[in-house]
Amino acid sequence: MKKKLLHFPGMSQSGDPQRQRLLLVRLSGELSIKAKGTRTHFTRRLAKNLTDALKSAGLPFELRRTWSRIFIESASDEVAEWARRVFGVSSVSPVVHRRWESFEELVRCGEEIFSPGVAGKTFAVRARRSQRDKIPFRSAELDRELGTRLLPYSAGVDLSQPQFVASVEVHPREAYFFSEIIAGSGGLPIGVGGEAVALVSGGFDSVVAAWLMLRRGVVLDYVFCNLGGTSHRDEALRVMKVISDGWSFGYRPRIHVVDFRPLVEELQDRCPPYLWQVVIKRQMVRAAEQVARIVGAVGIVTGEAVGQVSSQTLQNLVVISDATTVPILRPLAGANKEEIVDYARRIGSYELSARVPEYCALVRRRPATHATVEQVERAETDLDPGRLAQLVADRANIDLRALDLDKTSAPELELESIPEGAAIIDLRSPLAFNSWHYPGARRLGYFEALKAYPSFDRHRTYLFYCEIGLKSAHLAEVMHEAGFRAYHFKGGLKHLLRYVEGQDPALRALMSPALLTE
Repeated sequence: MKKKLLHFPGMSQSGDPQRQRLLLVRLSGELSIKAKGTRTHFTRRLAKNLTDALKSAGLPFELRRTWSRIFIESASDEVAEWARRVFGVSSVSPVVHRRWESFEELVRCGEEIFSPGVAGKTFAVRARRSQRDKIPFRSAELDRELGTRLLPYSAGVDLSQPQFVASVEVHPREAYFFSEIIAGSGGLPIGVGGEAVALVSGGFDSVVAAWLMLRRGVVLDYVFCNLGGTSHRDEALRVMKVISDGWSFGYRPRIHVVDFRPLVEELQDRCPPYLWQVVIKRQMVRAAEQVARIVGAVGIVTGEAVGQVSSQTLQNLVVISDATTVPILRPLAGANKEEIVDYARRIGSYELSARVPEYCALVRRRPATHATVEQVERAETDLDPGRLAQLVADRANIDLRALDLDKTSAPELELESIPEGAAIIDLRSPLAFNSWHYPGARRLGYFEALKAYPSFDRHRTYLFYCEIGLKSAHLAEVMHEAGFRAYHFKGGLKHLLRYVEGQDPALRALMSPALLTE
């Protein structure tokens, strides 16, 4: 009988870099309980998504689908990592496949395969049968007999906390031996749950919300309302590339970038400041609705969590939802921030999302926490009703899989030092400016600066700084496009303080304790 021996953890290896490995892929429990027709459809979609994942990774493979399992054969060690990321996968195991004719032969195979792994360790045997009516022995019989054969090689049996688990999945005339179970992402295969658009900012919340909806099988396009210019957009795109390239298998996600800067300026001129945050979010929802209708999506996904910030009180969420007739899905509505951040780490977006600054130019000291629809609708009457539709029509429509981030970046406008002779402009509030500002800096409000810069001296160099670097980056970009020598200090106030202290440690004594903790 010809035996097919594949890579198995704990076994001695042949050293052949081209040796084939076999991976057993288990279906999510939710697929297993579906009716026959639905399960077949979902499993086919899962196989398609696995194929897309492995092709996207450039891995060689062969895939075979059965009623309850999917098997992947490949010469690459990376297959398990990619397969576990595909939604609809419960777990994966590198396995050794053997054919068997008798119970004794099956036990001998198990002894040969597992004896190196149990050497000097406590162990347990876990056997499972598929199509039990076609297998002439019970799983417990195999557990006992194989355990007896392995006992002389080991440090003893431990059924509760074994150091090594010898697992066997027995099919009629075939068996799969393994000791490792790698958890998958569960959920449903992308493509079986309908289509929606997700409003994303690049921060923790919206990315995690999108990931959770992908895990429910929903195909997502993304809508990014750009408030802060090229720098803000590029940081968000980097985050969404993680979701696109690492999790979105079975389709090609697109991100629709809508320039919201004209709306921000209009809002600042025509709406009461305490309503800015609610009104801008209603405009974002309307933008998402328009994109949804264009692409045929039936829902809008947001990363809002009840009570997390002032604009996300339950009352304000009701007012925001009133802006659209398309259902808004909020998978994080009851989540704590710690839970959201833990998900971001799991997804792999944490480090990039931590770098995406929150747009703070619309943050007021006393924002509305209990706005009413009537209040907001009155505030919106002064806004140009056709502007949003035009901005959506002019949106950038980007294939995230094809996106080359190296070709999207804006001119390098970030500085980590102060140019000699530069006009330094502080964009923070008067209170923050009076608390501390860079020696010789002039204070100018962000919106005030956006209106005033055309009158600036074009022969000078300008350096802006703000709380976190987003407003200053946007202003530097706008002025650069207008022909000015304009830059912003990288990282905002926190990094500026470090720079100042490094230049003159004596200045530390002049800084307030609050500044030193920035």
